[in-house]
Amino acid sequence: MPIFEYVCKDCQHAFEALVLGKQRAECPKCQSKKLEPQLSVFAVSTKSGAASRPSLAEGPCGSCSNAGGPGGCPMKNFD
Repeated sequence: MPIFEYVCKDCQHAFEALVLGKQRAECPKCQSKKLEPQLSVFAVSTKSGAASRPSLAEGPCGSCSNAGGPGGCPMKNFD
């Protein structure tokens, strides 16, 4: 669903609005249509849940695939 975030230019109220088709959002506080769209982030939901995913520290090293994880890499800096 297209949910957008806005800040009203008249009353500075921040809100989210579901906008379909050619509809225009309006401030729920003052009904103004003078809105500033906000850059928003989105959440991703997985069916497996966070408990079954390993954390970054539990995964292998990205440089050499060492199972010790980040910081456990036996490779030396190649400076």
